[in-house]
Amino acid sequence: MDSARRNFVAASGKLLLLTPVAAAALDWVLAGEPEKAPGYALDDHWWAFTIDIARCIGCGSCVRACKTENHVPLEPYYFRTWVERYRVKGADEEHPQVDSPDGAYNGFPVLPAAPDEKSFFVPKLCNHCAHSPCVQVCPVGATFESPDGVVLVDKSYCLGCRYCVQACPYGCRYIHPETMTADKCTLCYHRITRGLTTACAENCPSGARRLADLKDPKDPIHAFLRENAIQVLKPQMATGSKCYYKDLDGAVR
Repeated sequence: MDSARRNFVAASGKLLLLTPVAAAALDWVLAGEPEKAPGYALDDHWWAFTIDIARCIGCGSCVRACKTENHVPLEPYYFRTWVERYRVKGADEEHPQVDSPDGAYNGFPVLPAAPDEKSFFVPKLCNHCAHSPCVQVCPVGATFESPDGVVLVDKSYCLGCRYCVQACPYGCRYIHPETMTADKCTLCYHRITRGLTTACAENCPSGARRLADLKDPKDPIHAFLRENAIQVLKPQMATGSKCYYKDLDGAVR
């Protein structure tokens, strides 16, 4: 990309000014290694993600695929995506029992169903917010939103100050134990810029998780949003979450 296009590009119908850090990071992805993103046009896409709660079977395939694809540390508690199991007794949505053994890396142990109890699985990942708190608090601009709607981290600038980790209302960030820089879901940016889907969506056996492009009029997400009851996590935070859940239970906070 030339510098004028790189620093001042169109995104979601508005002009977006990129910081020098963000511009350099996008140069690396799109210009520095053109074979990884041949002909990819930043302003032709606005990425989102959909999750159908009823389809998730808690198998952990998404977690394993993500760790393998993105070299996420195998030790417990380092996840770019994970799955939680909710167990709700009767109508008591205020006090659900929630577990996520090793982030569901190996799925879930079978538990006997109690009378008047419902259970379901909730996959979680970075929400790639349009108004990201993590972007707002980063003191050096290492965390930034790309013009196509993906929140990324330039590790060469990250100070490891943990401000973004604290600011994320979804618990989706961590400090990498080797690089000591912020790490999170990138929506498999290295894949989607080459026309592929995310590793987690590709390996989901039930089709519960799907990458979506809001700028593509033919993308199934438009029917998904139009025809279903859609929720986002923590709507009161007004983050502009682009991770849309179908039939998200009221017990999920």
